[in-house]
Amino acid sequence: MFPFFSRSKMSDAPEVNPAPAKTQEAHPLDALTGGAFSAATSGERASRIRDWLATQPAQEQLQEVFKELSGRDKGAARAVRERLDEIRRAKGQEVIAAEWAEKAQALLSAPKLNIADALAWQRDAAKAGAPLSREPLSLLKVQVADRVKVIEDLQHRVQVQREAAVLLAQRIEVLSTKPWRDAHGALELLRADVARWQEQAQELTGDASWPSVEARFPPLLDASRTQLLVVWDAFQPAVAQAAAAAEDASAPLPPVPVWADELRSARGLPTEAAAAAAAAGAAAGAAKPARTPNKPKVDPEVRDKAVQAVRDALVVLEKETAEGHGKASAGAAAALRAVLKNHGKHIDAALEQQVHTALVAAGELEGWQRWGADQVREDLVAKAEGLLNRPEGQALGGRKMQETLRALREQWKQADQGGAPNHGLWKKFDEACNAAHKVVEAWLDKIRADAAEHKAQRLALIEEVKAWTQEHAASGDWKGINRALYQFGDRWREGGHVGEKIFAELQPLWKQAIAGAAAPLEAAQKESLARRHAMIDEAVALGAAPMLRIDAVKALQQRWQAEAQTVPLDRKHEQKLWDAFRKPIDEAFNRKSADREKAVTELSARDRVVLDASKALEAANATGDAQQIRAAVQALEAALRGQAQAAEAAASAQKSEQSAAASVAQADETAAAAGEGEAPAAEAGADGEAAAPAAAPVAPPKPARPVVAVRGDDRPGMKKDAPAAPGRGARPGERRDGGRGDAGRGGPRDGRPGDRGGDRGGRFGDRPAYEDRGPRLGDTAFRAQRDAMEHAQMALKKLAAQAHGEALTQLLTAWEKRDAAQVPSTQDLGGRVTPAVRTSWTQALSTAPKGDAAEALLRLEMAAEVPTPAEHISARRLLQLQLLTRRNDPAPEQTWGQDAARVLASPSDAATARRLQNVLKNLLRK
Repeated sequence: MFPFFSRSKMSDAPEVNPAPAKTQEAHPLDALTGGAFSAATSGERASRIRDWLATQPAQEQLQEVFKELSGRDKGAARAVRERLDEIRRAKGQEVIAAEWAEKAQALLSAPKLNIADALAWQRDAAKAGAPLSREPLSLLKVQVADRVKVIEDLQHRVQVQREAAVLLAQRIEVLSTKPWRDAHGALELLRADVARWQEQAQELTGDASWPSVEARFPPLLDASRTQLLVVWDAFQPAVAQAAAAAEDASAPLPPVPVWADELRSARGLPTEAAAAAAAAGAAAGAAKPARTPNKPKVDPEVRDKAVQAVRDALVVLEKETAEGHGKASAGAAAALRAVLKNHGKHIDAALEQQVHTALVAAGELEGWQRWGADQVREDLVAKAEGLLNRPEGQALGGRKMQETLRALREQWKQADQGGAPNHGLWKKFDEACNAAHKVVEAWLDKIRADAAEHKAQRLALIEEVKAWTQEHAASGDWKGINRALYQFGDRWREGGHVGEKIFAELQPLWKQAIAGAAAPLEAAQKESLARRHAMIDEAVALGAAPMLRIDAVKALQQRWQAEAQTVPLDRKHEQKLWDAFRKPIDEAFNRKSADREKAVTELSARDRVVLDASKALEAANATGDAQQIRAAVQALEAALRGQAQAAEAAASAQKSEQSAAASVAQADETAAAAGEGEAPAAEAGADGEAAAPAAAPVAPPKPARPVVAVRGDDRPGMKKDAPAAPGRGARPGERRDGGRGDAGRGGPRDGRPGDRGGDRGGRFGDRPAYEDRGPRLGDTAFRAQRDAMEHAQMALKKLAAQAHGEALTQLLTAWEKRDAAQVPSTQDLGGRVTPAVRTSWTQALSTAPKGDAAEALLRLEMAAEVPTPAEHISARRLLQLQLLTRRNDPAPEQTWGQDAARVLASPSDAATARRLQNVLKNLLRK
């Protein structure tokens, strides 16, 4: 059936006779390339070619290998071709570099270097592709830049010298308007300045780079030198002539009008204004320059037409130059030169000077714009090449790299708009930007991969939410459902970044899935809201009831808590509902508390007295008068004590009533016994008169507490009359009396054995009984009196501090003025200053200053424990060591009054006064 399978595959006889294997011969270039031609695979061949290229083979070998390999494996031959291209390109750059190096050497060796040519060399070399960053062009570029810098510095110094010459001439002119003696005094200084200016100008002209300075600068320097020397040569003889005329009355007057008038006044002659004017006119006539020979007469119409054409071209050039348009200014300069060739012989010298000035400015603008544009391009190339060559750890990310590349390319476009393009620099810039853009491409690829992954994760989350919804459709655990929904929301927000288009596709799917999952919870929340609103209405009804039912309120709150724990709501919404539920109940409780406080306030009439006294004390605090504050404090304390006094008065009134009733009863008994006899009656009457005043019962005095034991301390060295030290207390659980008898307990009281009565009175029996302070103050009165007392104490402290500062200031003022009458009184100084100390202070101030207060000040600083200035610390330490050796001398804390008197007796100065103020500030407060 299958004839092509009829032959057995296991037969030993071959189907055809195999050809004999040929021996493969080695390629002649295998030995050169390390076996690249005999390699089995293309990858191995490329690897051996790269290893061979690392040995830097010659160009002839490269060409031979490329010729043989390009027909066999183009992939492996690509590396050889790139090496040949590099060698060819390097040779071309070497030729270009040698050419531009010769041009640079010619520029540098020339005696006169034009700045525009130097700038054009660098620009044209970069445009031609010359390797300016490699030797020898890099060194030549630096030399050319240094040469240009030297020339520019010379030009700047010429301008500085010009300004200096103008300033020197102005100084000379100003001196000619002042008295001649001022000019004579400044002559030597001016001579030195003029000589220095000439030396600096000679240095400029003797510089090796002076021939390379632009043509407009040497005439400026020569003109400044000529003008300065003319003024100086005229100034020197005038000063000498003025000095001679001042010494000799017959000498001629100087040509300076101010000096001449001054000398005439010194000689007593009148001012000759007319002669001076005539002399000035003659001098002006003599100083007139000779007339220049007239030019040949030209037709006025031709001359006006030529002047108008030149002026029109000049205006255009000046406008373009002022606006900084490099290309437009070059065209305008060319147009002006063309007009100048045709009409230049018909314009005057002033217009010709303006034309030359405008052309020079346009040339400078064009050269500087070329140079500036190339500088900007080179900076951009350096920035583009530095994007990948950043330090470790500072590499730019994808987005930052993308923004930077966009900004660099935009800056390159702006640089091309202001000048001619530079293709060599553009090629380098574009290659650097393309190399850096690989980072952006990798970043974009990563973003796309992450977006795809995040999209898959979000789709999986949506499917998970749908499955969870079907699984928990019949669940009643609303808290668990709410927690799970919040977790799903967090996972969706943390799902990673996706594009706006993908997010717009996924967001509706997510909203639909999460809405289906939250539907049962939202229905339960809606029912819970209805129940809570019903409970809020019940709370309003309970709060509005005239009688607050506490049991109903507690039951309603328990129902609310059970509802809140069963069905969760949004936190803010739930808080608002709870506030609405709690408000009527809180208002009812507050109303009840207010009624209770009102009743207490109405029943407590004594609180009004305390409130009035508190208000009076607050008013006294506002006045700032210490006497008024103390009087108000005493009044408030009296009002507080009045409660106990009222209770004591009521008790005394009750006792008086009882004693009066007893007296009346005793008098009736005496009258009844008087009928038995006259003698007894008389005796009874006498007794009645004697007993009437003593009708009130007198309470017996309280017996003194019996002394158990009294002894002196019989220890060696102790005084007999010193009280004994308290003994060791009893151990816990032990009795201090040492027994259980009646002597220890004080005997039975009221028939109860063991009661602590008698003389001991228990543990605290030796303390006096608590004072009866009357009924308790209400909350309002208590707070009012407490606040008023606190404010009064603060005000008194503040006033005391102010009084202390004023007294100290008066004392220092009295010391400064040596006036004992200004010393504050003893009351103002405080309780620390006795009358004897104040007397010693006034005596010290009454005498002339004498003595040294250094040691007294140190003792005062020790007594007050204040720091000593740095320059006196050594003296204080020495004094402390001396005091340690004087054991019987009083301490500085005991003699600070006498030390202060010694200081006041000495002279006053700012440093000593400051130290004394710091000391007394502490001592008077202690």
